[in-house]
Amino acid sequence: MLALGLIIPVAVAVLYYFPNVFRIEGADVSFLPAVNAGLNSLTAVMLLLGYYFIRNKDVVKHRTAMGTAFVLGAVFLVSYVVYHSQAETTRFGGEGLIRGIYYFLLLTHIVLAAVTVGLVLFTLYFALTNQFARHRRLARWTFPIWLYVSVTGVIVYFMIAPYYAH
Repeated sequence: MLALGLIIPVAVAVLYYFPNVFRIEGADVSFLPAVNAGLNSLTAVMLLLGYYFIRNKDVVKHRTAMGTAFVLGAVFLVSYVVYHSQAETTRFGGEGLIRGIYYFLLLTHIVLAAVTVGLVLFTLYFALTNQFARHRRLARWTFPIWLYVSVTGVIVYFMIAPYYAH
């Protein structure tokens, strides 16, 4: 779990600093940012449903919602890596206050996304191994951070979408 929690942020950093290493000429991935925003939106909905279900002691529905959120997050990660391995970096063109807001959201999103991978993996591990006290303690941190990452991912997408090359 720890290795996977470290490998994913390192892979994303490699894609960022060495963008042309895995590029396939002619690959059209222009649709993936919208797909990723959709995946983030659905993840946020599943997280909120999972929280609602566990607060109402419906463990079966909680597991289903959280499992769905995990699968959506995994699909998002694959899609994100594919997109960023193929597409040029898009620069935000906003100015003034909106620029500061965008970069604040982007920076906190990126930092917390890196943290979220490990948190989610360990929270899931504790649930699957019936270590429910540890699961609950960690989930108190994982849930709000993961929700923030999911929601800010969608916000950042809508803020930068006008600047994508068409």
